[in-house]
Amino acid sequence: MSRLALSRSFVLLWIGQMLSGIGSRLSSFALGLWVLRTTGSTTQFAITFIVTALPAIFAAPLAGALVDRWDRRRILMTCEVLSALLMGSLVLLLSLGHLAVWHVYAVAAMTSLLDSFRNPAFLASVPRLVAPDQLPRANGLVHSGEAAASIAGPLLAGFLVATLDFRGVLLIDASTFVIGLITLSLIAIPRAEPAPDEERQSPWREAQIGWRYVRDQPGLLGLLKVYGYNHFVFAVASVLIAPLLLSFTTAQWVGVQYATSGAGLLLGGLAMTLTGGLKKRIDGVLVFSMIGGVFLAAHGVYPAFALVVVCGFVLFTMLPAIDASNNSLWQSKVPAQLQGRCFAIQELVLNAAMAVGYCLAGPLSDYVFEPALREGGWLAGSVGWVIGVGPGRGIGLMFVLIGLSMSLYALRAYLVPAIRRIDEIRDVAAPEPNNRVLTEPSY
Repeated sequence: MSRLALSRSFVLLWIGQMLSGIGSRLSSFALGLWVLRTTGSTTQFAITFIVTALPAIFAAPLAGALVDRWDRRRILMTCEVLSALLMGSLVLLLSLGHLAVWHVYAVAAMTSLLDSFRNPAFLASVPRLVAPDQLPRANGLVHSGEAAASIAGPLLAGFLVATLDFRGVLLIDASTFVIGLITLSLIAIPRAEPAPDEERQSPWREAQIGWRYVRDQPGLLGLLKVYGYNHFVFAVASVLIAPLLLSFTTAQWVGVQYATSGAGLLLGGLAMTLTGGLKKRIDGVLVFSMIGGVFLAAHGVYPAFALVVVCGFVLFTMLPAIDASNNSLWQSKVPAQLQGRCFAIQELVLNAAMAVGYCLAGPLSDYVFEPALREGGWLAGSVGWVIGVGPGRGIGLMFVLIGLSMSLYALRAYLVPAIRRIDEIRDVAAPEPNNRVLTEPSY
C-alpha cells in the first residue's frame, strides 16, 4: 500500500460525513437567518446556540456507552435517516405556513442529540478503517472536511436563500443526509469486540467505565485538560473577535477575516493530510498549542486589520495539527471497545468548556476589561501605554491574556512526563492483522 493511500471505506465514509456537514451548515445558517427575520430578536437567535449545546452536554456519557455497545455503522445510518426526516418536517411546516420559532429550537436540540451519537461513532470508526500509522493523515482529512464545510456552508446558504428560499436550502440539507446514508451502505465498519472480562451492565455504569479508564491514564487525562482548555480559550475568542474588529474596521472586513481564517483551516488540514504532522503526536498538540497561543495573543497588541488577519490565518493553519494529533492519540491509546465512551467524555468536556467560555466572554468584556482601558480607566496608565486606550482595547487585552494562558498551559503540560511521553505508551487500538483495512482497495 502506498504511504499516502487511505482505505476506500474510510474515504467513502469521509465523503459522506463531509457532505452531511456542509448540509448542516447550510440549514443552520438559513434557520438562524429565519429566526432573526421572523422575530427581529438577537436574544431569540442566541437561544438556538443554547438549545444546541445543552443536549450534547447531558447526553454525551450515555451516548458514548451506547456507541460502544451498538454497531457504529448502524448508528451513523440511523442519524442520517433521522436528520433527513427532521429537515423534511421543517420543510412541511414551512410549506403549510405553520413553522414557529419553537419548532426551530426543537429541531436544533434534536440535531444536537443526534450529533452526540454521530461524532463519537464517527471518530471511533476511523481506526477500524485506517492503518495505525495513517491515523494522523486520516484525521487531517477529517478536519479538512470540517474546514470545507465551515467555509462552503455559510457562503452557499447566503446564495441559496437569495436565489431559492428557505425550503430549498432545507431540502438540499436533507439530500446531503441521503448521500451520507448511501456512502454508509457501501462500506463495512468492523465491530470492536468487548473486553473478555467486561460484563454487560447498564449504559450509565458502562459510561463510568470509560471515565475511570481516562481518569486512571495520567497522560490521557492531562491531554484532555489541555484540549479542553484550548476550547475554552477559543470559545472566548469566537465571541470577542467580531467586537474587536468592529472597534477599528467595518463589518465587511470582518467577513474577510472570517474567510481568511477559514482558508487557513483548510490549508492546515490539507497539510496535515499530506504530511501526517509531527512524528511525536503529543508535540503536534502541545507545540502547536504553544505557538498558536502566541499568535492568538498577538491579535490584541495593536488595532490593525492586517495584523489580525495574518495572525488569524497562521493560527488557524495550526488547529488541524492540534486536533488531528489529539484524535490520533485517543484512537491509538484507547481500547477499541472503549473509544465511543472516551470520545463522548471528550465531547462533554469540550462542550462544557466552550459553554463556560461563551458565558464569561461578554460580561468580562463589558464590565471589567473594556472599562479598565477606557480614558481614565484603572489600567489606562499602565497596560494602556503598551496596547492603547479606547474602544476595543479591553478586548485586545483579553486576547493577549487568553493567548498567553493557552501557551503557558501547554508548556506546563509539556513539563509533565506522563503527558510528554504519551506516544511511548503501547498502542492498544491497532486493527487485527486480518482486518480488511490492510487489504482492501485504496485511493
